[in-house]
Amino acid sequence: MFKDRKDAGQKLAEALTAYLCEEPLVLAIPRGGVMVGYQVARHLQSALSVVIVRKLPFPDNTEAGFGAIAEDGSTYFVARALKAMPSDTVEQIIKEQKLEIMRRIKVLRKGKSLPVMKNRTVILVDDGIAMGSTMHAAIMLCKSNNAAKIIVAAPVAGPSITAELAEVVNKVVILEKPPYFHTVAQAYEKWYDVPDEEVIQIMQEYEQLVRRA
Repeated sequence: MFKDRKDAGQKLAEALTAYLCEEPLVLAIPRGGVMVGYQVARHLQSALSVVIVRKLPFPDNTEAGFGAIAEDGSTYFVARALKAMPSDTVEQIIKEQKLEIMRRIKVLRKGKSLPVMKNRTVILVDDGIAMGSTMHAAIMLCKSNNAAKIIVAAPVAGPSITAELAEVVNKVVILEKPPYFHTVAQAYEKWYDVPDEEVIQIMQEYEQLVRRA
């Protein structure tokens, strides 16, 4: 469906043109969502930052999870998955992910606080939404920070999670909703795990872009 994250971001940006007049805040979920968010923020001439959210992975299957936690402590649980988890295991996994969140804030955002969201339109961007746990936690964070309007935007997501998210935010913008959607990678010709260094470079490029404007 998409050549790479840049291509997906440019197409998603076009679909979000209506928000140009609202001076939104674009919050990208790293690492994969940052290039997509860069393209959206550039098109909308908006502020761009990264919001750190971590999946809570199963110990024996780290690709899947029973929820997610955002950097402010907002935690979303998948109820049916959580039932099978011992409470002490859940606490340990949360502790581990909080440490990773702290590391990412220091490395990817240079330790800076999130931009003020109160009374602003916030656009949450990722490169795709599979289970939706991380996006749910990010939404909870935005609500806790009194965002006036929350828009969820991604190049690809399944129909059911799209409908689910639409019930808790102001708008969901998804370009492709394949009926048999299993992994975000299936929507991209070029797919790879984005390293920290690439996220840092993208954010530095955007800072330079804003300074030149």
